[in-house]
Amino acid sequence: MMTGNQRPNPYLASASYALTAFDPEQSDSFPFPVRREEFQFDLTSLPHLAAGPVNIMNLASPVPDRMWAMSTDRVAYVDTSNGQWSALAEIDLPGVTRIPRSALDQLAGTVLESVEHAEELAHRLFGEHPETRTSNGLYTVSDVDNVVYVNAGTVICAIGLRDPDDPSAGLAVLRSVDAATIFAPYEFPGYPAAVRLIGMNMTYDGHLVIGGFGGIAVIDRNFEHDPVTYEFTAGELLSNSFSVDEHGGIYVATGSLAPNQPGTMRKVMWTGSGISDREADGAWSSPYGGGNWAPAVKVGTGTGSTPTLMGFEDDEDHLVVITDGRDRMNLVAFWRNQIPDGFTRKLGTLSDRIADQIAVTAGLDPSTPWIQSEQSVATCGWGAIVVNNVTSEGQADRLVDVMASGPVTAPAFGVERFAWDPAQHRWHSVWTRSDLASISMAPVVSTSSHVACINTYSAQDGWEVTGLDWDTGDTVHRSIFGHATAGNGAYALVQILPDGDMLFNSIAGPVRVPLSTAESAGEDPASRHRHDLVPRSTHAGEPVSRA
Repeated sequence: MMTGNQRPNPYLASASYALTAFDPEQSDSFPFPVRREEFQFDLTSLPHLAAGPVNIMNLASPVPDRMWAMSTDRVAYVDTSNGQWSALAEIDLPGVTRIPRSALDQLAGTVLESVEHAEELAHRLFGEHPETRTSNGLYTVSDVDNVVYVNAGTVICAIGLRDPDDPSAGLAVLRSVDAATIFAPYEFPGYPAAVRLIGMNMTYDGHLVIGGFGGIAVIDRNFEHDPVTYEFTAGELLSNSFSVDEHGGIYVATGSLAPNQPGTMRKVMWTGSGISDREADGAWSSPYGGGNWAPAVKVGTGTGSTPTLMGFEDDEDHLVVITDGRDRMNLVAFWRNQIPDGFTRKLGTLSDRIADQIAVTAGLDPSTPWIQSEQSVATCGWGAIVVNNVTSEGQADRLVDVMASGPVTAPAFGVERFAWDPAQHRWHSVWTRSDLASISMAPVVSTSSHVACINTYSAQDGWEVTGLDWDTGDTVHRSIFGHATAGNGAYALVQILPDGDMLFNSIAGPVRVPLSTAESAGEDPASRHRHDLVPRSTHAGEPVSRA
């Protein structure tokens, strides 16, 4: 019987929401309920913070009724009591120019009319290269001492309260370390050699794990000792974060700089003093399928997923799961510990470390050139859900691309739910939804309500969070936000609070959506028909009709 998640990490602020993708195993699942009804909200009129232009998620604090709002330009300490969502203190990320509230409010209220409109707005608000804003604050961690770890460019900052008993005294960078002193500059195609931070997690003995394009490092949380580093083989690229198990395993997947070459899935071991890739210590590596450079949303030729762990009891299958980098991706499960006795390598896989893989179709036509995800695999029990984010054409700047996709360019469609069969050691498809466009937010799952949530866009209703029944795929929840850009989650995750309210991490700042007290719009969420969602035939750069 599948038991769920591994035990909580005692050095994190909470079992849920203490790091990007929610927990050390990167499950993208939470225990809080989602109402099975339809709602309509004006996000600009709800309690919100101005921040961005990307706000991946809000982190837990060990202090009741407090959270940390993490962004690409600032950090805020937030009062969440009694339905509130207000900053008690804020701090700009060092060296990062804060985006003015007026600019973010303008972004939130804008209804895009064309690609040119999206480009003009992005460049005016965010500078010559808008996507460079996403080099800050994407992968973050909050610890048991009420300190958050966030990067500002190459600098990793530990941010906390100046006075733990008085938030009005403000926030401060308590300590910092420059990753440019840890990682060598990386030659990324089309860009000058540079260090860029990619992921962050925490070991079960309280050490911070950080990632760069070409390697990972482990450092103590007080930054008192020299970090321990592990470099990947030349030609590998890390473009996502990594998961950690309670025994020191660090699971990291890289892609190849060369198109159509295999990526590498690794387990390396944190020994307490070093990073080992020795089999004798429990480490391993395996190739997996790679593809081409995606034309939109996704970066790199390898997986778009942060590795996710499944199975934690002694008598269960122990797996680590990713989507691979093939243009039409597979869902791939690797044995993360010992390969079972008698296991026979599956046909079409690249190693016997791969427990099974299955093609993701998302119910789309077999001629669809791209079925690829930039998002993690969300899991609940032995189930896993993936979304298709990649279209055949995209904009050169990834932030402009994410702003335009849906409102003014045809988005990618497709969602598929899978289940792992532990008796047969194989995947099978449970349901598909080829009518839903998941633009760039990661799917998330309520384990109590058995509802998966995605951020969708339709010509009829604009942006919304759509909730899908975990067992059937039927639409059981809709929070409709309309056509204004505030409804675009831009790479982020949807969060639900213990009282049932939603934290919607909008491109212009996180918003508290009062789901727990809101009146239903009176519609049956399942009444949405496929023809309402599929956009009219368009070419990149042409508006999608809202007629």
